[in-house]
Amino acid sequence: MSKFTFETLEGWLWDSVNILQSSANSSDFKNYIFSLLFLKRFNDVFEEKVAKRMDQEGLNREDAEKKVDFKIPSEARWQYLTKQTENIGTALDKALEAIERENQSLEGVMTAVKFDRQETLSSKVLQRLLHHFDKYSLQNKDLESGNLLGNAFEYLIKQFADSAGKEGDEFYTPRGVASLIVHLIKPQPGHHVYDPTYGSGGMLIESARYVADQPGGIKNGVVDIALFGQEKKTSTWAIGRINMILHNFESADLQKGDTLVNPRHTHAQKGLQVFDRIIANPPFSLNGWWMPVENAAEAATNGEYEINRESPNYAKEVNDPFERLVYGVPPRSYADFAFLQHVLASLQKNGKAGIVLPHGALCRGGSEGKIRQALLQDDLVEGIVGLPSALFCNTDIPVAVWILNKDKNPAQKGRVAIVEASRDYQKGEKQNQLLETHINKIVKTYEVFADVDKYMRIVPLEEIAENDYNLDISRYVSTSESEPAGDTTEVKQRIADIEVHDRDIDVKISDFLRKIQS
Repeated sequence: MSKFTFETLEGWLWDSVNILQSSANSSDFKNYIFSLLFLKRFNDVFEEKVAKRMDQEGLNREDAEKKVDFKIPSEARWQYLTKQTENIGTALDKALEAIERENQSLEGVMTAVKFDRQETLSSKVLQRLLHHFDKYSLQNKDLESGNLLGNAFEYLIKQFADSAGKEGDEFYTPRGVASLIVHLIKPQPGHHVYDPTYGSGGMLIESARYVADQPGGIKNGVVDIALFGQEKKTSTWAIGRINMILHNFESADLQKGDTLVNPRHTHAQKGLQVFDRIIANPPFSLNGWWMPVENAAEAATNGEYEINRESPNYAKEVNDPFERLVYGVPPRSYADFAFLQHVLASLQKNGKAGIVLPHGALCRGGSEGKIRQALLQDDLVEGIVGLPSALFCNTDIPVAVWILNKDKNPAQKGRVAIVEASRDYQKGEKQNQLLETHINKIVKTYEVFADVDKYMRIVPLEEIAENDYNLDISRYVSTSESEPAGDTTEVKQRIADIEVHDRDIDVKISDFLRKIQS
C-alpha cells in the first residue's frame, strides 16, 4: 500500500471545506475541520499503539489499551462516531469533552469548538464529514513522512487566513516573515523562546526549525528548545495547541488570555517570566487596549474579556502591576509600544527579540515619540528592517521588524542598523511574498553590519537624535536614483537655437507693427 502523500492529503482536506460550504459560516470552517482532523489522528494513533502492544507483547486488547500513554473513552472512538445517524453534533461534543476529561494535557483544546448547532450544521452534513475523514488512515505507518500532518495543518492555516481576509492576520503570520525574524534573532539550542501573541503558533514552530538545524540542535531525538506563548482568542489558542501537537511539540507552554491585561507566564515572587528570545507579531495599532485596565465593568470569560465600551473611565490612569510601561504609556488608540514594552520586560538581560510593528511606530509623535526616544537613548534598538507592503492578508499596510537587544556587542553600541528592504519580494495575486532568496539577502547584509548603498546604513544615535528620534527609514536610507549628467555641449547648442528662433520672431513682429502703423 502506497504512503499517504502531501498532495493527496492537501486535496482530501480541502474537499472537506466543500462539504461545509452550504452550511457553516466560512469563518468557522477552520475550527470544525481542524477539530475533526485532530480527532481522527488521535484515534488512528491510539489504534496503532494498541495494535503494536498486542503484537509485540502478546497482550489482549483490553490490557493493551491500558498501556497506551493517552486515553480515548468509548464514546469518543471513531468507529462509534461514524455509526451515528442522529444528533451527531451532540455526539461529537460529548466525544471531545470525554477526551479532555481523560487527558488533562488537552484541557480546553477539544471543546473550544461546538458541533451541536442544528440550525447551521445538520447531522446529515456532519455525517458526510465523518465519512469523508474516514477515507484515509492517519496512522504513522501510513504517512509519507513524520512531519506530513504538521505541514498539511500549516497549509490549511494559510489557506484559511487568505480566505478570511483581514481577520486572517489575527492567527497567521506569513512563513517568510517568521523565517526572516528567526534568522535575525538566531535562537540557540537550549533557549526558551516566547511569543506573547502566538496565534496559530507558526512563529514558534519556525524558531524550533531553526534550532533543529544548528549544531547540537537535536538532543535525544528531540529539538532542544522550550516554547512558550499566549493567545487571547480561545478558538485560535486551541488551533495553535493542535498545531504544536501535530509538529511534535506537545510540551509547549501555551496559555490563554490577554497578554497586556493578564500575562500568564509569571513567577509568584519575581513577576514576569523572562526568555532568551522573543518573537512577536502583535495586532497592528490595536485600539482601546487599556480599557480593561481603566474600566471597572470588565468580566473574565473563557480567557477573554467582556468590556463595557460605552462608558470607559477616561480619568483613570493605567496601572500595570507588572511594571512593563517603564518608558511611558502609549495612547489608547495604538497598542504597538505596549506590546513592545511587554516584550522588553519579558526579555533576559542578555536576550534578543524581533517584533513586527506598523511603520507608524517609527515616526508617530506624542507619547509614542517619547517612548521611542527613551528606548533609543537606552540603546535597546539594534536594528530596523523595513519590509515590503501587502505581505499580510488583505492589507497593504507597510511594516518594519524591530530587533531589540539588551546586550549589544561593542560594534553595535550607540548605533542602529536600518535596512530598506521594501523592494525584496515576489508579487502575488493576493499578497506579496518573502522568498528564501529575499530572506538570505536581508540576513546576510544585516550580519555584516556595515553600510550598503541604497540598502542599509549603520546610523549613530547622534544622527537619530538630530532627527528628533524619528526612525522613518527614508530619512536614513535613500533609494532614489540621481539624475544622469547631461551633455553640456548639446544643451548650449539648444539654447543658442532657441535664441535665434526668438530673434526671428522679434523681427517678424517688428515688421508687422511697421506695416500696421504705415
